[in-house]
Amino acid sequence: MWRSLASFLGQQPCPCCGRVTPQTICRDCERRLKAWEVRQRQRYWRGSLPLFPWGYYQQDLKRAIATMKYNNHPELGSLFGQWLALSWFESRIAQRLPLQIVPIPLHRDKLQTRGFNQAALIAEGFCRALELPFAPEGLIRQRATQSMFQLSMRERQANLENAFRLGQGLQRQRWLLLCDDIYTTGTTARSAARVLRDAGYKVLGIITVAVGLPDQLAEPTVKATSIRDSVHSTTAP
Repeated sequence: MWRSLASFLGQQPCPCCGRVTPQTICRDCERRLKAWEVRQRQRYWRGSLPLFPWGYYQQDLKRAIATMKYNNHPELGSLFGQWLALSWFESRIAQRLPLQIVPIPLHRDKLQTRGFNQAALIAEGFCRALELPFAPEGLIRQRATQSMFQLSMRERQANLENAFRLGQGLQRQRWLLLCDDIYTTGTTARSAARVLRDAGYKVLGIITVAVGLPDQLAEPTVKATSIRDSVHSTTAP
């Protein structure tokens, strides 16, 4: 009843704290989430598969991502996509390259259980904000994989062996930019990029809402223990 009344008044409960707000999330939660925004993204935009993260996977942002995925709040995916798009636009990375955005897919069983692919929602919000073409079925997860929490690097690689295949809607004349909610070791991203590159597509890098990487790649202002503790079971799509 409370949700219906709030909706009637043009407001709704904030998915992060429950307070009524006319926005997707309340201003206080927005402030808390943006406190974890990455400020020096050039630290991550390098290597064979450059990474462009919006924020650090810890505390408020970690909880918000979990709320989106496990408490049925897909509206947070669109919001994160918009924030990611603004940061990408301001960075002026690859501004002259023709891009197409490809989300990391879920297996059909998990998609049916959850009801949505969080990476696709983020990618859709990103594309809508920047008016970029979206390939929601560019990749298919053809094999169910286990959660990669506590798996070694070798076990992660074996877990993703032949997990992806080409889908449809990809444009060869464009650079493909992968999209996911969280980046930890990069095993999933590299596996997806390999499938695309082996088929002759150009993969520029990957954009994510959050990053949880080893301490040496984090900003000095973020405590090392926070980055280490940020890697847990929700890192697996």
